[in-house]
Amino acid sequence: MIGIIPAAGAGQRIQPLGCSKELLPVGSRVIDGVERPKAISEYLVERMIAAGATQICMVISAEKSDIVRYYAERKYAAEIFYVVQQHPQGLCDAVFRADPFVRQHDHVLIGLPDTVWFPENAYHPALNRSTADVNLVLFPVDRPSAFDAVICDGQNFVQKVEVKVQQPQSNWIWGAITTTGETFHNLSLLWESRHREDEYLGTLLNAYIDAGNSVRGHFVGETYIDVGTMEGFHRAQDFLRAQLRPKLANIPAA
Repeated sequence: MIGIIPAAGAGQRIQPLGCSKELLPVGSRVIDGVERPKAISEYLVERMIAAGATQICMVISAEKSDIVRYYAERKYAAEIFYVVQQHPQGLCDAVFRADPFVRQHDHVLIGLPDTVWFPENAYHPALNRSTADVNLVLFPVDRPSAFDAVICDGQNFVQKVEVKVQQPQSNWIWGAITTTGETFHNLSLLWESRHREDEYLGTLLNAYIDAGNSVRGHFVGETYIDVGTMEGFHRAQDFLRAQLRPKLANIPAA
């Protein structure tokens, strides 16, 4: 199983920063009784590994060597490697740069590194109850117009993805994706056949559905926070601080 993390974006909504947005300290962890900061992208890395990923491909820009350095200094139960996106050309372009590495894998996980979501095992239902070529892990949000809202039928098969429309018909958005290596490659070929015009995965998924393929939504998400804005950053800090508070209470005073 392989995870794909598109991390080449400039993060202009939350600039200026002194580091790549994927390394923005959000929340913390307790190591040997000491509280330490945690990079936002680590939440996704941990969730992918918990789901079974043995490799993780991060797609980065040439300017993001700090990401390589950060993860090289830490040990994870998965091999992390990197592919470079030379120019910012959208999410589809970033994701499909990993195509040469996924074909040997039975399962592919996709997620966004500037988000944090719960439950931590939200990938599992999409993997274990998969009855479609592509599975979307869905989360409820207050402002679905800022995301890709997902409309499903009575059997939870996706009818349409509404990409950043002003008044979407659903408040459920996709926050993570699972598929197979073969299907991922087919999606890449579809993107190529459409002259690489799809910037967002949502529009490509609509074309994939229109071609007669199945995409299923899994309504398993509880909390989804986009940390790419200052509002989301503050919300994530408050939410994660509340999650960690019980653990900190058990740490003896120095």
